[in-house]
Amino acid sequence: MNNFVEKLRKDRGLNQEEFSKALRVSRQTVSAIENGKYNPSLDLAFTISEFFGLRIEEIFFPNRGGEINEEK
Repeated sequence: MNNFVEKLRKDRGLNQEEFSKALRVSRQTVSAIENGKYNPSLDLAFTISEFFGLRIEEIFFPNRGGEINEEK
């Protein structure tokens, strides 16, 4: 699963440690999500979407081998 979490986090001026504390997860969890190595639980995906004020599908999207539009 691909996502815009890193871009959104950086746009807010947060490092991974600050963001992880806001989400109440480890910094390693944030890193794994940003690198596409971990798909968050639905509960965590909702928490992330609420944090950014966006819908889940505006942050997370499946990797279907197509081109990715990163203009968010």
